[in-house]
Amino acid sequence: MKTLHFDCFFGIAGDMALGALVDLGIDPDTLRGELDKLGVEGWKLNFVRDQRGGISGLHAIVDLGDRTDHLAQDDDAAPHVAPHHDHDHHQDDHGHPDHEHGHHDHEHAHHHDGHDHDHHDHHHHNSWKEIRALIEKSGITAGAKKRALAIFTRIAEAEAQVHGVPVDAVTFHEVGALDSIIDIVGTAICLDLLQPGRITASEVELGGGTVKCAHGILPVPAPATLLLCRGMPVKTGGSNKEMTTPTGAAILAASVDEFVNAGSFREIKTGYGIGTRKTEKPNLLRISWREEAPVQAAAGAESPETESPVITEELVQIEANIDDMSGEALGFLMENLFDAGALDVTLSPCTMKKSRPGTLVSVLCPPVRLPALRRTMFQKSATIGFRESPVRRLSLRREESRVSGDFGQARTKTVFYGDKPLRSKIEFEDRAALARERDISLDEAGRIIAGK
Repeated sequence: MKTLHFDCFFGIAGDMALGALVDLGIDPDTLRGELDKLGVEGWKLNFVRDQRGGISGLHAIVDLGDRTDHLAQDDDAAPHVAPHHDHDHHQDDHGHPDHEHGHHDHEHAHHHDGHDHDHHDHHHHNSWKEIRALIEKSGITAGAKKRALAIFTRIAEAEAQVHGVPVDAVTFHEVGALDSIIDIVGTAICLDLLQPGRITASEVELGGGTVKCAHGILPVPAPATLLLCRGMPVKTGGSNKEMTTPTGAAILAASVDEFVNAGSFREIKTGYGIGTRKTEKPNLLRISWREEAPVQAAAGAESPETESPVITEELVQIEANIDDMSGEALGFLMENLFDAGALDVTLSPCTMKKSRPGTLVSVLCPPVRLPALRRTMFQKSATIGFRESPVRRLSLRREESRVSGDFGQARTKTVFYGDKPLRSKIEFEDRAALARERDISLDEAGRIIAGK
């Protein structure tokens, strides 16, 4: 399986992720073109080649010029960027904006409680509602929207818990700034363009010392970062600086299928994202394409020396019997479970005690997603308890390719038994888009795309 691996030996921040993904092969102009579909102006995205520890990589720099980071909107208009002249960007030794990794990206949410607050941080505040509307109304792909919203949702949930307010009451400081929005949405676009079969990550370095943010000086890891890293393998003390920011932690929380520290794989291509700081250890994020070696056949099998043609994963299954939720509510629950990282969700009719009709909710997920999914089950369903069981999933390797024609581009997935291709299928969304555009059936759209 072709896997995208985040090697966070020196932490992760939004600009580092964006730089590494472009260094890995994403075309910068394609990325800028997709980001233009956000519908906001006053920014430029540049990539500067630099070195840390003698290793070459790309530093992603968002230049806002004299534009504001505040998103304003009314009920009938899309969010827009309003001008201002008071945003103070920190700079590194080369005059590059230090908008990430320990300065601008950082925390923290603010909430309106009816009191008059005197702010001195000179940052505009963007509400979660504004940012969500900006992304939802944009013209970026559905896959990129889903990834970007998943990342921001995790930040909003963490901030809400830190400050003890409802998620919809969260109003961001620095994370709501336009340059951080570009980092997060840009990363989501890159991941959607790459379409990895699987995303993994190493143990994550959080750093140490203290960090200055909107609410004062806090120890590293900051509260939101710590919440976002729940369930991840992390370490501290590799530096006396903050090495993983809330944005970086949220990217991992929303994207990674499994955290691994060892394995057998073939390295295909590597990209490096450069951080702002120059420290004794290289301030780098490494992202690589890997072809994972298939799991070896179990002892006692007919050919123990040959590689297994299937992929084996150790997952967790969550199950709950529910008899007091409507079909609409169950559909909403399913949507939220997928957003929280479920690999699969099924709803099956069942008969409960006293012959009451009910629904068996089954959720399949990697262990790292358990905290978010447990929270979703308790908060978004009517259940007061559920069962968890370790399960082993066997699956076939899948590869995605793109086909082009007068219909534009469409994605096709092919499954393999070992090295032998078995069957291919055109993505539903691409068939549906063509069917709507030409007012034809799904089957006819599939035949057109397949050239039949």
